[in-house]
Amino acid sequence: MSKVLVTGASGFVGANVTRALLERGRAVRVFVRSTSDRGNLEGLDVEVFEGDLRDPEAVARAVRGCDEVYHVAAEYTFWSNDPKEMYRSNVDGTAHVMEACLRSAVRRVVYTSTVGTIGLAPASAGDAGERGARDERTPLAEGQLAGHYKRSKFDAEKLVLDYAARGLPVVVVNPSAPVGPWDRKPTPTGQIIVDFMLGRLPAFVDTGLNIVHVRDVAEGHLLAADKGRVGERYILGHENLTLARILEQLARLTGKRAPTTRIPYGVAYAAGWLSTKVSDLVTHRPPAIALESVKMAKRHMFFSSAKALSELGLPQTPVERAFADALDWFSHHHYFAAA
Repeated sequence: MSKVLVTGASGFVGANVTRALLERGRAVRVFVRSTSDRGNLEGLDVEVFEGDLRDPEAVARAVRGCDEVYHVAAEYTFWSNDPKEMYRSNVDGTAHVMEACLRSAVRRVVYTSTVGTIGLAPASAGDAGERGARDERTPLAEGQLAGHYKRSKFDAEKLVLDYAARGLPVVVVNPSAPVGPWDRKPTPTGQIIVDFMLGRLPAFVDTGLNIVHVRDVAEGHLLAADKGRVGERYILGHENLTLARILEQLARLTGKRAPTTRIPYGVAYAAGWLSTKVSDLVTHRPPAIALESVKMAKRHMFFSSAKALSELGLPQTPVERAFADALDWFSHHHYFAAA
């Protein structure tokens, strides 16, 4: 039986991709660090290869013998004590995976990027909804590539597309804001749900996200492997929602009250700047409010998944189901114990 490699399988999206592959009867090999929390892999029939993306020999050993590779792994954080390490993982590590796939003549590679590499609507578009949605053709404008995470993913995506031009059969997927089960860390979007349930969101900023069920994102990866065009990008998303509407949906599902106070952007920026400075200079631990996340919130991150719908057949589970499934998973794993 042909084997499939998934990097980052212990993470949120990677765990869902791994499960989607297993459900189809695929033989799955996972590449994880020796220090990774493997709770998301418990009970799964997978072959485990330990290693680090920054080690090209370890990556090559993991790729060898696989005919499909899903490179999902990335250091996903809006603050780092040493940003150079993020580039080593996200850019250099991606180069190691692509090079190993090229040398091993892997039949198909799917690279997990982010909508952060795609241009945003002008700030004036505000609540323009779908009129402000951007797609794979929208270039990043000056100032929209804020922070090391987005920059590292932008550089990595460019590198991947260069490999496609060299003949590597790689397809890029750009998930928006996935929601659902197995969000152990949790992600920034999952943290909104947790904070809402714990009463830590007395107010909100005027921003917006494109919400998608994480299982649709996982399915989108497999569809990209089967139907995606080499060297193309596909946004894996669903519904554009303001943060206010996200909180309203959570309120309807849980019976809790949604906050009604909106924080001016300037106040949020000042809080993020101060919190990040304290982390940089004093605690050397992640800030309570990362300035990079505040900068991203300045514009509504609204996108169109029309290309993935028409070319891949991307499923579109209602976002209410995504929130409900996330709430159930977080509750079952005691994230709301203090609520």
